[in-house]
Amino acid sequence: MSKIALITDTTGDLNEEIIRKYNINVLPFRIIYKDREYRDKIEITPEQVYENLDKEVPTSSMPALEDMENLFEALEKEGYTHAIAIVLSSGLSGVYNGIKIASENHPNISTHIFDSKSISWGEGVVVEECGKLIEQGKSFEEIVEALPSIRKRVHLFFVVGTLEYLKRGGRIGKVSGTIGELLNIKPIVSVDINDGKYYTHEKVRGRKQSLNKIMELVKAILDEKKCRFYAMHGYALEDSQKAFNEISKHPNVTEAIFGGCISPVSGVHSGPGLVGLVLFEEE
Repeated sequence: MSKIALITDTTGDLNEEIIRKYNINVLPFRIIYKDREYRDKIEITPEQVYENLDKEVPTSSMPALEDMENLFEALEKEGYTHAIAIVLSSGLSGVYNGIKIASENHPNISTHIFDSKSISWGEGVVVEECGKLIEQGKSFEEIVEALPSIRKRVHLFFVVGTLEYLKRGGRIGKVSGTIGELLNIKPIVSVDINDGKYYTHEKVRGRKQSLNKIMELVKAILDEKKCRFYAMHGYALEDSQKAFNEISKHPNVTEAIFGGCISPVSGVHSGPGLVGLVLFEEE
């Protein structure tokens, strides 16, 4: 009889309740300062990262290969025959390839690694849906086949306070940087479903207009479809709470979840001022 393990990473921003409910194995990214290193969400909080950005901007690294090896060894001992890993977009990180290498060292577990082509709750909601399918007793093959259609139902948008951190971390993708900063352009950013990189969905001038526009975009989708709604932030609690409160009232919101602060590793690359909104289309 097959036994399926579910694996993800800390950038999915899943809360402890969901992690426990679906027995999700979460691999931590690493936050690296000049003289110290932390495991994302375990040894450092998002707030600690943001509060120290004026002193030092850390770098980040994917989960340690040792952590991946230890996880697969533990899963083998626990009798797992299959594993599904749903990870941060391969256009933003090498974690997809890292888990692939680790899984190949453990042929006794049939592993499928799925590229979420997203981040934060855009990734997390795919993991949650996968957890539901495992709980329902779906086969490994059925779940693997369902994942691409689940991913297509995700809509993610975010704005940042400044493009400086995306540029510095090399995560800016197809988002225009320096000129945009000079003109006070605050782009609405999304993730390209094809290459998994950031791109400018809309160009808006000024913070207030960008926040209004991101809510307009989300409401336009909700006017057409019933969706679960998630809001998260990167050191922008007030702005994200305001957006959450307004959009939650939309009649086509089936459930509204305030995701709180994004993972520390995401905060390193986005900087303070991020407001992120995610919709997941109901079937």
